[in-house]
Amino acid sequence: MIVKEVKGSEGKVYFLIPQDADDLFSIRRILSRDDLVVASTTRVIKQEKEYSRPDRGERISVKVWLRVESLGFDKMVDRLRIKGIISSASSELVPRGSHHSLTIGIGDNITIEKKRNWLAYEKNIVNRFSDTSVYFLVAVDLQECAVAKLSGTHLGIIPNIYSGQSGKRYHVQTSRTGEPEQFFDEIAKVIKSQFSLEDIEQTSGKVIIFGPGETKRRLFNFLIRKDKNLANLTSVIEGIDVAGEDGVLVFVRSPRMKEVMENSKISKVLSMLDDIMIFVSRGENRFAMGFADVEKAASIRAVESVVFSSSIFGTVEEEELVKLLNTVESQGASAFAIDSSTDIGMRVSSLGGIVSVLRYQIST
Repeated sequence: MIVKEVKGSEGKVYFLIPQDADDLFSIRRILSRDDLVVASTTRVIKQEKEYSRPDRGERISVKVWLRVESLGFDKMVDRLRIKGIISSASSELVPRGSHHSLTIGIGDNITIEKKRNWLAYEKNIVNRFSDTSVYFLVAVDLQECAVAKLSGTHLGIIPNIYSGQSGKRYHVQTSRTGEPEQFFDEIAKVIKSQFSLEDIEQTSGKVIIFGPGETKRRLFNFLIRKDKNLANLTSVIEGIDVAGEDGVLVFVRSPRMKEVMENSKISKVLSMLDDIMIFVSRGENRFAMGFADVEKAASIRAVESVVFSSSIFGTVEEEELVKLLNTVESQGASAFAIDSSTDIGMRVSSLGGIVSVLRYQIST
């Protein structure tokens, strides 16, 4: 999460940009009734004319200052819905005092103002992960390429780019240097259109290229010829011999990812899940699965780390989960939220929606 205190606010106003589902859940935990939220949204404006039927209205973009009344997730932990009353707006067409609902997603800007100074635990929740690195994964061979953005625990994959080569019947158009110029140029355009160099530098981002054969190195050389600034932000890794979307998924599950992104949130979550599988195979009771078991472990201060997916909301109320997470974090544990639609989220969902690694074995 990108967090900045607004100058002159005396500790009452913070600007936030959530970068994954975990960050959104952090915002859910620190927001309270009567807090003031500032964010961009859309609203339908209807023009009422005398002696005529009201029209269907026009949807406009507007920035609103919303006094919070209630909030909750919109089925998935990657969309936070905030309901309240508009106290001010950037457009005179939006009536003050009317009710409105904001939907905050990953990457959206939000400003939160409290009537008091932020408490220490609230600051700790939004600042608990100082790493704001964003990784751009490029899985390429001579036939296809996939580009994905990995931010926190959120993975977004752009549809495959194809070279047009299929087996031995087709020939990829190459330049005088023997490079598949058109194919590489298409990949470069996708990277630049989706993620500008400025965005990469601001978020300490890195471009990681992998895939079978020597195509990955040829692409690397092509990219730095196009933009020398990318040389310090781009790396080529070995050991992933699959390209396209499948290659991205293989990389995310591989030991190589943990080596390259040792301090990333997704690496920590995967290490947790691997540890649990090891404990299961050894018959060690150093893990808890399901809300009831994790809650029991928390009651005896045994939780070391916990991860949950959005599927947990089908069986547990949000307030119960917030209470549990506040409890374990007050005991020094780490907590992570995962979208159940992702590969990692599905693994957590299959284990009861919430799992934890324990500090020591407990009796069942």
